[in-house]
Amino acid sequence: MEQQKLPNATAVLILGIVSIVGCCCYGLPGLIAGIIALVLAKKDGELYRKNPAAYSNYGQLNAGKIMAIIGIVLSILYVVYVVVMISTIGWDAMKDPQLMQERMRELMGQ
Repeated sequence: MEQQKLPNATAVLILGIVSIVGCCCYGLPGLIAGIIALVLAKKDGELYRKNPAAYSNYGQLNAGKIMAIIGIVLSILYVVYVVVMISTIGWDAMKDPQLMQERMRELMGQ
């Protein structure tokens, strides 16, 4: 019997990469791509578990799943960082570098 490829393995790999890169855009694109990748990986993982001998690219699926998890964690950390920064120095300071420096100096007591 000829082995076939898991249907979503390539998509999971690409979404895993996008989730790592997307974490730098305020975290949301990375979070969305990572969650989609994990959902697709779960579906393909179930297919693979039913008949492991029929599929050849489980390693690709697993790599994409690991990258999606890393991307989700980085995205969550970045979202938390942005929320903390906005709550401590304010949204207006996030847009103005000089105001941000002034508020950071105030926070440091200088």
